[in-house]
Amino acid sequence: MVATPDEARKFAENLMDVMSALLGVIEREIELVRAGKLREAMALEPTKTDFSRRYVGAVRQLRTSQKYLSQTTPELLVALHRHHDAFRAMLQINLTVLATARAVSESIVRGVNSEMQLRNIPSTYTSTGRRAAPGPRHLTPLAVSRRL
Repeated sequence: MVATPDEARKFAENLMDVMSALLGVIEREIELVRAGKLREAMALEPTKTDFSRRYVGAVRQLRTSQKYLSQTTPELLVALHRHHDAFRAMLQINLTVLATARAVSESIVRGVNSEMQLRNIPSTYTSTGRRAAPGPRHLTPLAVSRRL
């Protein structure tokens, strides 16, 4: 818990540094995902995890020190909130980019699976002239490795 104005300033600087470093990693990840360089984006995961862990620890400390900060250094608390709002907006962009990449990937895999199934299903018709639904023995499972 922060107990002096000097500690409060050091804490705020540390929190802003952690948020800025995490934002840097996230921005790089967004660039790589948008460029289709998923392997390189996945390589950032350990760094992103480390900064995320440090960020969560700093936010916990902020919660325990918030009363003191609001009484002794309210301008510092306002600056932290402003910086955090920008941080949160960037996180939302990151989540949107990652969700879009995932949706596109799933769509591609589903399309490949549909094409594979069409080739494996016999083309038969019912007595009414409609295409017969294939039985489960005609469906071929698609195996996908999640490792790149």
